[in-house]
Amino acid sequence: MINIFEVLETNHMIQQENLDVRTITIGISLLDCIDSNLDRLNENIYRKITTIAKDLVPVGQAIEREFGIPIVNKRISVTPIGLIGASACHCPEDFVSIAKTLDAAAKEVGVNFLGGYSALVSKGMTKADEDLIRSIPLALSQTEYICSSVNVGSTKTGIDMNAVRLLGDIIVETANRTKDKDSLGCAKLVVFCNAPDDNPFMAGAFHGVTEGDAVINVGVSGPGVVKNAVEQCKGKDFEVLCETVKKTAFKITRVGQLVAREASRRLGIPFGIIDLSLAPTPAIGDSISDILEQMGLERTGAPGTTAALALLNDQVKKGGVMASSYVGGLSGAFIPVSEDQGMIHAVQAGALSIEKLEAMTCVCSVGLDMIAIPGDTKPTTIAGIIADEMAIGMVNAKTTAVRLIPVIGKDVGEMVEFGGLLGYAPIMPVSRFDCSEFVNRGGRIPAPIHSFKN
Repeated sequence: MINIFEVLETNHMIQQENLDVRTITIGISLLDCIDSNLDRLNENIYRKITTIAKDLVPVGQAIEREFGIPIVNKRISVTPIGLIGASACHCPEDFVSIAKTLDAAAKEVGVNFLGGYSALVSKGMTKADEDLIRSIPLALSQTEYICSSVNVGSTKTGIDMNAVRLLGDIIVETANRTKDKDSLGCAKLVVFCNAPDDNPFMAGAFHGVTEGDAVINVGVSGPGVVKNAVEQCKGKDFEVLCETVKKTAFKITRVGQLVAREASRRLGIPFGIIDLSLAPTPAIGDSISDILEQMGLERTGAPGTTAALALLNDQVKKGGVMASSYVGGLSGAFIPVSEDQGMIHAVQAGALSIEKLEAMTCVCSVGLDMIAIPGDTKPTTIAGIIADEMAIGMVNAKTTAVRLIPVIGKDVGEMVEFGGLLGYAPIMPVSRFDCSEFVNRGGRIPAPIHSFKN
C-alpha cells in the first residue's frame, strides 16, 4: 500500500529535486520487414514503426498529466539496421535511404529520437556492416532524429580492431559533415563494448534480436534526488551513506515501475525493463558530479573520485533491483561531461582530465561520454582512445562506451554549445603522443582468458 507520506515525498522529489522519467522507449523488431528489394524494405519499415508507435507520444503525455510525473522523452529503438538492410543494401548510400525512412517515421509519430542505426561487429564485419558504418557520417548529417551505435567488442569475443580503426575515420568525417553545427553529428554516435540489447537511452539504444516483436523500456533518472539525500548524511560513516543511496534509488525506481506498467497497459505492448541510470542534465542541481562532491570531494577528479563513483553505482543498482524484478539496460551512473554542470566546472578547474574519466569508467555504467576534443585530433588517436575504453569493458565484463566529439575549428579551452539536454562543454586536451602504428595493425584483440566459461 502507498501511504500519504510516500505520495508527498515523491511530489517533493519531482518538484524540488529534478526527479523525472527520462524516457519511455518502444523497442520494435524489424526482422519481419526484411526484403531484398530496397523500396519494399523501406516501405515495410515505415509502415511497422508508424503503426506500432503511433500512440506512444499521446499516451506518454496523458500519463504525465494524470500522475504528475515529468516524462522528458519518448523514443523508439529498432533492430540493428546492419542486419535489416543486409539483403537489400549494396553500398553505403543504400543504407542512407533507410536512415531517411527511419527519420521520416520518427517525425511522423512525434518522438524525440530513434536509435538502432547500428552494427554489431565485435568479432568481425560483414560487407553490410561495413557499408552501414561507412554510411554513418552521411546518414547523421542528413537526418534529424536518428542515433547510431556500433558494438566493436565483447568479453566473449574480444575487440575487432579493424572496426575500431575505421570508426576513428568515421567520427572525424561525421564531425566534418556537421561542422556547421559544432560537429553535433558525433553526439549521436556511440561506440560500445558489451552493448546491452534493452537500453532505452540514446545514442546507444537498439532492439536486440533476442527481444520480442515490441517492448516498453523505461529509463528513470534522479541525480538531484540522490544528491539531496546524500546531503542529509553529511559526516556520517560509509554504512549510513550506502544505505541512504540504496533507499533513495529504491524510491526512484518505483516511480519508473509505475510509469512503465501504465504505459505497457495503455499501449498494449509488453513491459521490458526499468533502466535506473542517474543521467544528469545541464540544469543546476541535476548533476552526478554534485553527488560525488557532496560525499566529501572538493572537486570531481580529486583523489577518492573513483571510489565514490563505485559506491554510488553499486548502491544505485542494489536499490533498483529491490524495487523492480526487471532492472536492465545500463542502470547506474552516467558521467557525460557536456550534460553535467559539475563535470564542466571540474574540467574548467583543472581537476578532471580524460585520463581520470577513463579510470572512472572502470566502475560506472557507461564510459567516455559527450567529451568535446580538438577538431584537429587525428583519427588514429580517436581509435586509440576507443581501444582503451573497449579493453576496460572487455576485461571487466561490463558495458563501456565512447562518444567523442572532435569539434572542427575549435581547440583546447574553447567552449562549444550543443543545446537542450546535450548541454555545453569545454574542449578537453588529448594526448599528442602517437598510437598510429598500434591501431593500424588490424585484426582482432582476443577475448580474455576468463571469458572461456563454457
